[in-house]
Amino acid sequence: MRTPVPHPARRTEVLAACAAGATVVLWASAFVSIRSAGAAYSPGALALGRLLAGALTLGVICLLRREGLPPRPARRGILISGVLWFGFYMVALNWGEQLVDAGTAALVVNTGPILIALLGARLLGDSVPPRLLAGMAVSFAGAVTVGLSMSGGGESSVLGVVLCLLAAVAYAGGVVAQKPALGAASPLQVTTYGCLVGAVACLPFAGRLVEEAADAPVSATLDMVYLGVFPTALAFTTWAYALARTTASRMGATTYAVPALVVLMSWLALGEVPGPLTLVGGALCLAGVAVSRSRSGAAARAAAPPGAREETARESGRGPVVRTRARSGRRP
Repeated sequence: MRTPVPHPARRTEVLAACAAGATVVLWASAFVSIRSAGAAYSPGALALGRLLAGALTLGVICLLRREGLPPRPARRGILISGVLWFGFYMVALNWGEQLVDAGTAALVVNTGPILIALLGARLLGDSVPPRLLAGMAVSFAGAVTVGLSMSGGGESSVLGVVLCLLAAVAYAGGVVAQKPALGAASPLQVTTYGCLVGAVACLPFAGRLVEEAADAPVSATLDMVYLGVFPTALAFTTWAYALARTTASRMGATTYAVPALVVLMSWLALGEVPGPLTLVGGALCLAGVAVSRSRSGAAARAAAPPGAREETARESGRGPVVRTRARSGRRP
């Protein structure tokens, strides 16, 4: 019996899905660390410290791998994503979460994947298949449920809501700007130089960072370093790897799993026991991601190599696929 050989396209799809999964888990853990470090660091100082730790980590990796400067065609996208996503997004999100409850922040920021789908379809020509739309709708309903269940007394700062909305817009714009850059540069180059751009944009907060680091407890500083090394350096690189191999819309929909994982991590790390409504919302988030990343049977068969389609046909009882020559006036 012949052992089937994995098709390169299928292998790439699996690796991209694993990279996206690693990104989602690490980004979910960032919410717990931000909450801890945010008690000692202001939003701008925390963003700068996180970006400096991430840039240092990525710089060492680039030196070891002998990665050079990104090609000229990729620099515009790296610059835009660095300012929007690495810089503005982190400051706005840190600030917004200090003014609104976690449920409201999660609900507002999770409009980002919808904006990514709209911008991707408009600017990148991404297709938005029905399964992706259905999955996004289910996940967004789950995010709303989690947000409502985690809201405290229902009182929210208008400024905090606006900041979270601006963070979502910056996140979507950064992803859409990053996608074309990945066609010319490696994921490591795009992430490293995007992180450097974000750090430069946050340099006005350097004085605050130095002052607050002198008084901050060691645990808060370690949380900031963790944010830079793992949810920034590692997670943004795995994100870029996965984004280079799929559409911006599909990657954006994957991040809907973050609220569900944040609920689980808060339960384990902070002792915050989620209620039944929160668990239902988390399940909806995960179900929506599964639907958005799935493909129809016809699409899966079309993407499969010819040998795999023949093997599938034999296993399903339809018999082998026989190729015949068109008859002509001569015998072969």
